[in-house]
Amino acid sequence: MQYISHYQSPFGNILLAADTVGLTGLWFEGQKYFALHLDKEHEEREIPVFDQAKQWLDIYFSGKEPDFMVPLHFTGTDFQNEVWKILCRIPYGKTMTYGDIARQIAAKKGSAHMSAQAAGGAVGHNKISVIVPCHRVVGSNGSLTGYAGGIDKKIQLLTLEGADMKSFFIPKKGTAL
Repeated sequence: MQYISHYQSPFGNILLAADTVGLTGLWFEGQKYFALHLDKEHEEREIPVFDQAKQWLDIYFSGKEPDFMVPLHFTGTDFQNEVWKILCRIPYGKTMTYGDIARQIAAKKGSAHMSAQAAGGAVGHNKISVIVPCHRVVGSNGSLTGYAGGIDKKIQLLTLEGADMKSFFIPKKGTAL
């Protein structure tokens, strides 16, 4: 059984989803893939993981780095879960490229190469945005592409974290627009 709750962020309304293991979803209302894998049978109920997630979000949206992690329950494929674990290790206010993620997975598997596009597909389908910081992933050329919440939210989140935005640009066309 999944449970849902709502959170009002300064950047828009957020839907939270969780089960008894941990947080399974965090989406900005209206974003791409909004609540895509939310169980059809779910219940709106405040459970302890939502209290933790909301406390984390309160700290985060106040411009500070939370010093604890919310229990998470990744429900993707093995590959997606691997990518999402890498996202969790990107430091606050820093960025990583899709190619960097692909190289980490290739090295772990003992492969010479892994597709940055495959890594990008997994990043784009992250179900627990903000807490699993997919907004910290950028194109190798500095393109602010690939955020399901939209480029405007990606910029807001990176700016909130104090990321150095000088080398980034908004693409004129692409999947994130």
